[in-house]
Amino acid sequence: MTDRYAVIGNPIAHSKSPLIHGLFAQTTGQDLTYTALEGPLDGFAEAVRSFIAAGGRGMNVTLPFKLQAFEIATDPMESARLAGAVNALKFEGDRIWAQNFDGLGLVNDIQRNLGVSLTGKRVLICGAGGATRGAILPIAQQKPALIAIANRSADKAQALKTDFAAHTPLQTGGYADLAGERFDVVLNATSTGLSQAELPLPPSVFTPDALAYELVYGKGLTPFLKQARAAGVAQCVDGVGMLVEQAAEAFAWWRGVRPDTRPVIEHLTVPLV
Repeated sequence: MTDRYAVIGNPIAHSKSPLIHGLFAQTTGQDLTYTALEGPLDGFAEAVRSFIAAGGRGMNVTLPFKLQAFEIATDPMESARLAGAVNALKFEGDRIWAQNFDGLGLVNDIQRNLGVSLTGKRVLICGAGGATRGAILPIAQQKPALIAIANRSADKAQALKTDFAAHTPLQTGGYADLAGERFDVVLNATSTGLSQAELPLPPSVFTPDALAYELVYGKGLTPFLKQARAAGVAQCVDGVGMLVEQAAEAFAWWRGVRPDTRPVIEHLTVPLV
């Protein structure tokens, strides 16, 4: 019987995951189906259990269920434990294994696809939510010179400094604290790419050869990317590569074979205008 996988979220109609995993299955010769499931806002755990009972082998998890996915996991891996959130589940008997591949997908896109090494670089992450939590350790493993976290609420950024103290040092604060600082890689992990709101970033935070990376995808030139371009940043990208790379990590975890991501990224990339 064909193995079943799915992505669960609410809403979910916009998800590119069925297309991505369908292309992965074709190019790797894997016999599987991958569908999108709109989970009830008050019935996530039941929806997952129903999928497992119907023969489901694994799931990707997107908003707003990443925290609930962590709660139902019997075996959360380190990536999930540190993030406190889950974006991939694997079902084996009564066990629910959980991973968070978002941060690894981000690092893979930056280094493999964009050709930007994080080693020795000064990295700024805007925002202190779940996306940032998932990105800190994979970035730290590349040995950057500095990881700084800026957030509108400096207290929330400070909490990350405390939570990750055993893993990596962090510089944390509010956006006003960035005055006089410059960074080689600036990541927008806030929701401003969706709300079209501006961040109070001083233009001087970008070095001349900086990478400006918007974690959301398919929204064109977001206010953050417009800020970066106005500051003279040439390399401005959105998160489509991260989306595909995290999907590839989940696919490899489930199937034991890692697909080629570049053709899929090229297929999904739209010009930033």
